[in-house]
Amino acid sequence: MGDVNALVAHQDDEGNIDLVHEVVDDSFLPEGDVEISVEYSGVNYKDALAVTPKGGVARSYPLIPGIDLAGTVRASSSPDFAVGDAVVAHGYDIGTARHGGYADTARLSADTVVKLSGLTTAEAAAIGTAGFTAALSVDALVAHGVTPSDGPILVTGASGGVGSVSVDLLAAAGYEVIASTGKADATDLLRTLGASDVIGRVPEEGEKVRALGKSRWAGAIDCVGGTTLAYVLSTVEYGGIVAASGLAGGADLPTTVHPFILRGATLAGIDSVLLPIAPRRALWERLGGDLKPRHLDAVTTDVAVTALPKSIHSILKGSVTGRTRVVVHGEF
Repeated sequence: MGDVNALVAHQDDEGNIDLVHEVVDDSFLPEGDVEISVEYSGVNYKDALAVTPKGGVARSYPLIPGIDLAGTVRASSSPDFAVGDAVVAHGYDIGTARHGGYADTARLSADTVVKLSGLTTAEAAAIGTAGFTAALSVDALVAHGVTPSDGPILVTGASGGVGSVSVDLLAAAGYEVIASTGKADATDLLRTLGASDVIGRVPEEGEKVRALGKSRWAGAIDCVGGTTLAYVLSTVEYGGIVAASGLAGGADLPTTVHPFILRGATLAGIDSVLLPIAPRRALWERLGGDLKPRHLDAVTTDVAVTALPKSIHSILKGSVTGRTRVVVHGEF
């Protein structure tokens, strides 16, 4: 095949990590039966951790980060994919232990790749891991039996990638959505996505999280974790469900058993990394159909892959709103 343009993360003997543009031979890529011409990737919290010392995500270096990628099949030895197919791939070990989307070429196993239907590669990249996680979260609430008539749904970390797409999907399905965010400048965006009300972070500063607080939500999608998740669990209504997927607010969960044994609350863990390929493909089919987000353009900001070494860490500071789509094709 020849040369591959890529951003490669290297770790030195002191643990420092540099992300630099390199032209590598195609032998640098792992074995795989589907070769993809990468058009787009994304910036996720995990991508930033992969290039952060002691981030705990990357298994080894050198590594091409990028846990999302979307593009066109260039070569395939799998009967499931033909040259020219538009595809998306994310999760598993892509961008953490296997070279990912920050390169103009990726080589993957066919059982980690999804053929697109109803979506362009640009739209698929705008959805990415974050949007897919949002769809899983909304699906968990629906499967639990929560209906729009049951009451409001809280979304925490609502201005982030998972949160913003969750607001969009919930509002489209007719739910009353309460969006919680620490970013005052995100209010207009969240209302555009369909939020009925926009509130600050929960719990409020100085507010004590009780074992059981006043019931407020029929369900919730929590993208924060930590004390925020504890608060949400303590304020969900009887029989309610909280779909949890984030830990930006901490990995500890300072709660009690009271929400579970006195209110019958359900805590549903949402994982998009190891989800088997069959349900993964089925959900992507829906994302191109009945679950297609209505406001992808509003939540998506484009950045050139060559700009990532200077900008990727901004997501760790909580300064990023919505989704960041990485333009790969034509940028190296």
